[in-house]
Amino acid sequence: QAPLVESGGGLVQAGGSLRLSCTAGPRVHTAAMGWYRQASGKEREMVAVIIGGGEIRYADSVKGRFAISRNRAMNTVHLQMNDLKPEDTAVYYCKASSGSREFWGQGTQVTVFS
Repeated sequence: QAPLVESGGGLVQAGGSLRLSCTAGPRVHTAAMGWYRQASGKEREMVAVIIGGGEIRYADSVKGRFAISRNRAMNTVHLQMNDLKPEDTAVYYCKASSGSREFWGQGTQVTVFS
């Protein structure tokens, strides 16, 4: 089983919504889980993370539009993305980490057209 399995990407018109999901395998350390993205020609950036204790952090560019949530019992993390913009187009990656160990998903493409 892959450490992290993502789903939910796709093609959506600007202003629309998508929901990304990520499920962690049983051997994945998940003290913190979150979503990152990498647009073509750009560096990977943090989108939203839930760290130990439940603290949530968002990139300024997605505040008020995206919402991250976590189900510890199911070992899943979700990213609800609303009011999507063309600049949100990127490959979105799920990340789980604990201390120095980190795991990445394979990525899921999100494309927003105007």
